[in-house]
Amino acid sequence: MAAFVENLLDRFHERTPIRAGSLIVTVFGDGVVPRGGVLSLTSLHEIMRAFRISDTLVRTALSRLVFEGWFERWKVGRNSYYRLTPRGQEAFAQATQRIYADPPQDWQGSFDFLLLENVQDRSALRAELSAAGYGSLGPDLLLAAAASAGQMGPFLRLAATPADLPTARRLVERAWPLADIESRYKRFIDTYSGTLGALERGAGFTNLDALLVRILLIHDYRRAVLKDPLLPSQLLPKPWAGTAARSVCGTIYRALLPAAERWIDTHAQNDVGPLPAVDRDFKQRFATLEPVAEVKAV
Repeated sequence: MAAFVENLLDRFHERTPIRAGSLIVTVFGDGVVPRGGVLSLTSLHEIMRAFRISDTLVRTALSRLVFEGWFERWKVGRNSYYRLTPRGQEAFAQATQRIYADPPQDWQGSFDFLLLENVQDRSALRAELSAAGYGSLGPDLLLAAAASAGQMGPFLRLAATPADLPTARRLVERAWPLADIESRYKRFIDTYSGTLGALERGAGFTNLDALLVRILLIHDYRRAVLKDPLLPSQLLPKPWAGTAARSVCGTIYRALLPAAERWIDTHAQNDVGPLPAVDRDFKQRFATLEPVAEVKAV
């Protein structure tokens, strides 16, 4: 195993507790869903052992994920197979858009305000609206840089145009914890800058190494980007660490992708055999970044 991969695994295992279930969700969302969505337990064990995660911990995590309604399981003979439930697929589809697609670039100059009224379960509604990109100016007032399509609920909706851009940025600073969000991106950059440097220097790695780094990369980037409202650049501090983090993530991801996919081609199995080819949307991941040369696995 390449030294830069060992280093990433060491850093991953320094976190306690190890959340095997969350990593399994990343494995499926990033690598399995684009190839039909079904994976054998045998193939999953092979991947997770490479992450230094025991079969026992994997089975425990899968049992919890099935019980909580995120995965479904069935058997063919003595073999077990898993896939995300419709609920799990929908959750990762929403995450997929935030992880791999371009963030918004242009701001139209106005905010979408929501004034909550007569809400019994306010915390649940606020959590839903936060996931849709709304920040909070108070217990009853939320705002977003653009109206979110399909948002309906017990609130009054108002559109407002700030007097100028500095006023707009002050509202953004009050509504979202930008410093905390940026610190997450900086930790991500710190974790993966060594990986990027190793690849640029031509460090050798195997197809399995490429898959492990790809999964860890998205697992960690997801932890940062899903906390980010993905505001248009006009409303963000300059420079913004999220821009650099996306570049680091996309560059590493695309450089390792061919080798990682070769491992899946030759090792991963579903309930009828090897996994099918990736779906059409898969090729759009980080598509607008500058082209990178494929790095060769050894």
